[in-house]
Amino acid sequence: MAKLSSMGLHDQLIEELAAQSNQELINIKGSRILGRIMLICLVLFIIILFLPWRQTIPGRGTVTALRPEDRPQTVQNQIGGRIERWAVREGQEVKKGDTILVISETSQSYFDPELPERLDEQLEAKRGSEVAATQKMEATDAQIRALTNGLRFQLSAAENKVQQSENYVKIDEADLIAIQNFYETSKARLARYEAGYKNGLFSLTDIETRRLKLQEDNAKVIGQQNKLNNSKQALLNAKIDLDNIRAKYQESLAKAQSDMSSALSSRASVRGEIAKLRNDISNISIRRGLYVVRAPQSGFVVKTLKAGIGENIKEGESIATLQPKNPQVAAELYVNAMDVPLILDNSNVRLQFEGWPSVQFSGWPSVAVGTFAGQVWAIDRVSSNGGKYRLLIKPAHPLPKNDEPWPIQLRQGSGVYGRIILRSVPLWYEIWRQLNGFPPSLEKDPSEKKAEEKKG
Repeated sequence: MAKLSSMGLHDQLIEELAAQSNQELINIKGSRILGRIMLICLVLFIIILFLPWRQTIPGRGTVTALRPEDRPQTVQNQIGGRIERWAVREGQEVKKGDTILVISETSQSYFDPELPERLDEQLEAKRGSEVAATQKMEATDAQIRALTNGLRFQLSAAENKVQQSENYVKIDEADLIAIQNFYETSKARLARYEAGYKNGLFSLTDIETRRLKLQEDNAKVIGQQNKLNNSKQALLNAKIDLDNIRAKYQESLAKAQSDMSSALSSRASVRGEIAKLRNDISNISIRRGLYVVRAPQSGFVVKTLKAGIGENIKEGESIATLQPKNPQVAAELYVNAMDVPLILDNSNVRLQFEGWPSVQFSGWPSVAVGTFAGQVWAIDRVSSNGGKYRLLIKPAHPLPKNDEPWPIQLRQGSGVYGRIILRSVPLWYEIWRQLNGFPPSLEKDPSEKKAEEKKG
């Protein structure tokens, strides 16, 4: 019995030692497996750190239109009036020129329904005044021509008379000189006769005859002087008549020219009034065409800003909001000022629209699902409210391979999230940049540099 019990203890001890050895072997094997797993994870982590990472600039915004004429606009009435009838309802599609609203006149100046006919009558009256003024101008012009022709003949006659008087004066002057010479000769002869009478050569009768002759010659001198004075007086009168003719012509011509100026002024005034009446008639015609407010372009009536019938609206007041049909959609994103210098005018963008499920990886845009390709169209030169800058994004053209075009169901004003694609860098560099708060790199990819070198 003692032998059997000792054998049992020995077997139990061997079994315990074997179990303990197996447990130690299992523990050593588990540690090795864990070490290998950690080593593999470390290698994978190091490999992941060197994977390419695409730098991006995030931005949020809304869907808009690329062209200003495609964006929602307000329809305004050009004249004030009272609402008579609405021709559309909210959400209705309209074409360019369709009636949106009909208004009636509220200004007292345009209440008369026969106002255009009244203005036409005034216009005809003014045209008659213009004809009368033109006829007066023609008559005055004829009067001026007649005065000019009459003056020509009168001046010619007066100038001839002056010339004739000048000739008479010259003749009388010559006759006076001749008579004076005869008188002087008679005086000399008388002196000689008196000297001869004293010497006994001539008789008293001869002396008396010579004295009578001298008196006759003196009378002739006096008469010729008077005649010369009369000729000079006639010349002066002829010159005075010539001056009077010229003065009278100037007076008559000035009066005729004054009448011409008055007629010209009257015609100009009438023409101005005619132009004003024509303008009023045209304005009335155009104003009556503005009683109907029409759609400026095809689109949809989004919202009416006025309500009711009989409500007065002011000139230039907005009455409805119109969304143009088939707009060329775009996206406007707002980015931080620090990132703007890194964005080019042709940078690529990946967009996520609200309402479209998508999965986007920041560093691997190529594996994103549900995103759409875009391209920067414009960058604002000044910042918007909040210090951010607005980017206008248009659909990418040409469309990248395996990409879908933007959804046609996009509505302006819906939210959009986008990432502007920059250069590719290692993942470790991106982690280091993010930890230090540095901006994305400005350097270009080697592939982009090679492409530019090939183009150059």
